[in-house]
Amino acid sequence: MSSDPSPGFELPLRLFLAFRTLIDDLHDELARQGHADVRPMHGFVFQAIGPAGTTAAELGRRLGVSKQAAGKTIDALERLGYVERGTDPRDARRKTVRLTDRGTDCLDRSARIFDRLRANWAEVLGEDRLRALEGDLRKMTSAEPFLLDVPGWFGGS
Repeated sequence: MSSDPSPGFELPLRLFLAFRTLIDDLHDELARQGHADVRPMHGFVFQAIGPAGTTAAELGRRLGVSKQAAGKTIDALERLGYVERGTDPRDARRKTVRLTDRGTDCLDRSARIFDRLRANWAEVLGEDRLRALEGDLRKMTSAEPFLLDVPGWFGGS
């Protein structure tokens, strides 16, 4: 083992590569299961919409993008059958967006696939080492693990 530390830039690149590997593996499996048209950003959108639905303005705030960018994403996901627009039953002036059965199916499948991917990592690394890695990452990151503003943070409009 070398006594020289890795260069500082390697850590974020390796963390991102691990994230990218998991997400690419997820999407390969989603494609095999009938969701070939869903993209990595869509997972953040589905989570931001949530089970109760939301408005385009609120979706934009949650994602860290403009209302117009959120609206374009909603349009695309509506065409693909993952979301639907409607009227808020509590306020007819308010337009909402909700996940369709197809959108919910995609989320459900994603959760099961992530469980299998984690199990694969545990098989390769060992369950103890994977739990230690997860614990170490919890120590070094925010207590809020579900930051949904990644699209905006990465430069969305």
